[in-house]
Amino acid sequence: MWHVPKLKEACGVIGICSPKSAADYLYFGLRILQHRGQESAGISVLENGRHFLIKGMGLVHEIINSDKTGHLTGSKGIGHVRYSTHGVSALQNVQPLVVQTRHGEVSVAHNGELVNADSLRTDLQNRGWAFLTSSDSEIIVRLLANELSGHADPVRSIKNLMRIIQGSYSLAIMIGDRIFAVRDPYAIRPLCIGRINDGWGVASESVVFDNLDGEFIRDVEGGEIIELTCDGPKSWKFPSPKDKAHCMFEWVYFARPDSMVDGRLVYDIRRKIGMKLAEEHPTDADIIVPIPDSGRAHALGYSEKSGIPYGEGLMKNRYIERTFIMPVQQERETGVMLKLNPIKSEIEGKSVVLLDDSIVRGTTIKKIVQILRNSGAKEVHVRIGSPPIIAPCYLGIDMKTRQQFVASSKSVEEINKIITSDSLGYISIKGLVECIGLDEKSLCLGCLTGEYPIQIEGEMVRFQKQLESF
Repeated sequence: MWHVPKLKEACGVIGICSPKSAADYLYFGLRILQHRGQESAGISVLENGRHFLIKGMGLVHEIINSDKTGHLTGSKGIGHVRYSTHGVSALQNVQPLVVQTRHGEVSVAHNGELVNADSLRTDLQNRGWAFLTSSDSEIIVRLLANELSGHADPVRSIKNLMRIIQGSYSLAIMIGDRIFAVRDPYAIRPLCIGRINDGWGVASESVVFDNLDGEFIRDVEGGEIIELTCDGPKSWKFPSPKDKAHCMFEWVYFARPDSMVDGRLVYDIRRKIGMKLAEEHPTDADIIVPIPDSGRAHALGYSEKSGIPYGEGLMKNRYIERTFIMPVQQERETGVMLKLNPIKSEIEGKSVVLLDDSIVRGTTIKKIVQILRNSGAKEVHVRIGSPPIIAPCYLGIDMKTRQQFVASSKSVEEINKIITSDSLGYISIKGLVECIGLDEKSLCLGCLTGEYPIQIEGEMVRFQKQLESF
């Protein structure tokens, strides 16, 4: 049987409702969210009663430009940036996805990942449904279209959809001439509401509204359905659990440091993580050096708490993509060499504390340690802003098999030898939770503990200590 490879995503979404042209807001909003996905981009704009689609492979400015959007005057639209997590990168998977229904066109942009995508796809195929993509996002848009075929109430259709799909999802949806935003009941992936001049918008991160000279209003709640209108948002609530499952990785790495995620400024949390690392893993050193840009706030916090001077020992080529979200390991390793260049005068003859957000495979951090040693560093002490990653993420980040995590089979001491550092210290789970400032029951820590907020075949659910308790 021909096998369709699974495509799982962790991306950025935006939705706009404004008396002015939505296309410009969508373009600049996606540029601001570019860090969340660099493989493809797209927008769907309501134009003369139809959904006008522009999408393609590449960066936002390569796909969406004035030549393509100059004629668009529609006041509503949604947009998406994407990276694939299995190396599958194809035009048919680029979002937004648009389908025709008897109640008009439906466009969907999805950030997250469905844990029941395979079973849903198999069931629907057995019932005669055909799929054009390998994306779980197509399952969402087709199920929504099917619900709409039974009645014309979009809110009721979205609620019925939420009863079927399981996993993480922040959605921007355009149904006919109406814009909706939806966040899964566990609030795993970020989504927020903001003003833009005389209009309204939703986006994966609050920084969109800051940069568009707008105003961040609030986060979309878990299980909340928002309709954007030019008079303001309307809200409906879907039943949701008391304990949420906000992804800790948004604060540690994924979100921009100037974003507010679920009421907490990312920069402040990363700085606190650095301070906590200095408490948990102190060392004598001459200089604190971050791996830019993700380790910068961590390093500032470590420097502030320890009293060790902060220095920019590594310079970043800002025209190289984020190596963590490059789909192929060889691309990541090559990207490190193109991305970072040492300032030898800051490093030579010194004992260095190197700060970064996480270690997944260990190959990238090893190359950076070697860069510092080749530049004359006397010692390199590595400090990491997340606890050891030991288990896959099934909810939207590119970490899919236990075999790829160096910490799943190696002790901290063994990893220290592998990456050739003089010492290695990870923040503790307790310390990370304290820095984020939310109850541990409101966080998804599955990649750190192997216990997940949603039932996944062959895995433990959080708060249950035995697999047999399912």
